[in-house]
Amino acid sequence: MLNTRLGVGARMWSRKWARKEWVIASAVLFAILFALSFVSNSSGRAPSPSDLTIAAPLVDLTLLRNAEELGALCLDGSAPGYHFQSGFGSGSSNWVIHIEGGGWCDSISSCAFRARTPLGSSRNMDKVPFSGILSNQPSENPDFFNWNKVKIRYCDGASLSGHPESELKEQRLFFRGQLIWKAIMNEVLSAGMSGAKQALLSGCSAGGLATLIHCDDFRKLIPKATTVKCLADAGFFLDEKDIIGNNTMRSFYSRVIRLQGVARSLYQDCIAKMEPSKCMFPEEIVKYVRTPVFVVNPAYDFWQIQHILVPESSDPKGSWRDCKLNLRACTPNQLEVLKGYRGSLLEALSELKEKKEAGLFVNSCFIHCQTWITETWHSPNSPRINSKASGNSVTEIPMFFFSWIPFLTGMLSLHITLVIPIADSCRVRGGLVL
Repeated sequence: MLNTRLGVGARMWSRKWARKEWVIASAVLFAILFALSFVSNSSGRAPSPSDLTIAAPLVDLTLLRNAEELGALCLDGSAPGYHFQSGFGSGSSNWVIHIEGGGWCDSISSCAFRARTPLGSSRNMDKVPFSGILSNQPSENPDFFNWNKVKIRYCDGASLSGHPESELKEQRLFFRGQLIWKAIMNEVLSAGMSGAKQALLSGCSAGGLATLIHCDDFRKLIPKATTVKCLADAGFFLDEKDIIGNNTMRSFYSRVIRLQGVARSLYQDCIAKMEPSKCMFPEEIVKYVRTPVFVVNPAYDFWQIQHILVPESSDPKGSWRDCKLNLRACTPNQLEVLKGYRGSLLEALSELKEKKEAGLFVNSCFIHCQTWITETWHSPNSPRINSKASGNSVTEIPMFFFSWIPFLTGMLSLHITLVIPIADSCRVRGGLVL
């Protein structure tokens, strides 16, 4: 039946971001800039739309059947949606599920405005391009080009983890992320994923966090004989203080959790030991995940630098404004702060590195999501990591090798050991970080 229907914020940054501007920025940043913020160009600045032209087939939106009956609704009460592309040949029994990113909302006002955007309503959604990990071209996506592919649209504002018990009757907002996740999974399972030989759950940014939150549940939904793994792309958000010592991101997550009842979707063993907001950070989540996980994350994450390390509220005089947009404009002291943030990321990943069936790909590019953009996923200009330390004979290995060749044979673990990256580690459009 399903196959016939298928062709897949907030005040945390500053008081100013508690208004409508936050959600506007979310919609624009995550729908456009995140697709373009894959790398700094040769000038070291943040990318602009002119830096990249993406040519990929557009895939129709499919709305969830019986959404109202199932209680699985976007923030505005509309049916959630996804995009589907059938697999073929040797990949017809394999599945890639990709969860869209797009930030979070932490207040009634920010969620209400978000509900009038594609990040909160399917009424504003349209076709999307399938590129990178979702491409059906073997030259662009050699490992997954012929797999069944599903892109889940993100319309709940809480990484598919909200619960209706937290809804306020006087507000026409629906916190149904967990129900959306379950309902779409059931529909995709009925479409054939229940018989999958291999299945990969992936996601970008807030979708990457959703991937980690739901990874073990994804494993439970699929037969034990199926090879199942998870990939979190740019979803390893840090519980790091900002430059003036405030726990900006933790406070923000705390508000998201309280507003949408997210704690029920987090690992309860973690909740029993510490405050729920800490349990929403990947550093804690990966301690409990049992399904093989692969993390792709830049050491100098474009989004995290701008919103976790140096939110607007921490820089009232704007001394970091130029540095956040163009790393070549950073002062020596600012560069040291950025290197410290990189060190915090690698430390936070230490738990993952100890896991037998886990892996990571960390480059030093000024980027955010990387796996769903063709140029950063698999192209002559893809970000690369050297397989040997500087000074030895160097063999460069692109991202897709580490991410997907190990899918059948186990996981590989690797991180950049150089504090200041060499140019070839991040060379899309000639870009490098420092």
